[in-house]
Amino acid sequence: MTTSRRNVDRVLDKGEKDLVESSRHPGVSALDGKELAKLVKLLRERRDRARDIAKSQRRNARGKGAGTAKEGAERGNKEKMSVLAQALQRANKEVARRGGIEG
Repeated sequence: MTTSRRNVDRVLDKGEKDLVESSRHPGVSALDGKELAKLVKLLRERRDRARDIAKSQRRNARGKGAGTAKEGAERGNKEKMSVLAQALQRANKEVARRGGIEG
């Protein structure tokens, strides 16, 4: 599922927007092997962090965690995770197209 630019602007901060934009064509094809490996690593870290925060917020909303959260509080982080996962998928496709990451 694609995400609109407006939604991307809403859920991502500036650094994350830059990462997502660099995963799009033609920017991703201009990256060399080391830069592409760094992009994949950063996207994966950001996606995992958003996933963990959403999981924690979901747990808190059920009353099982340390804090309290309202029902649906994790929705923003789930959307962020989705956008970052799509960017990571694009970067991984570029890695596969190149036949792996060369240093």
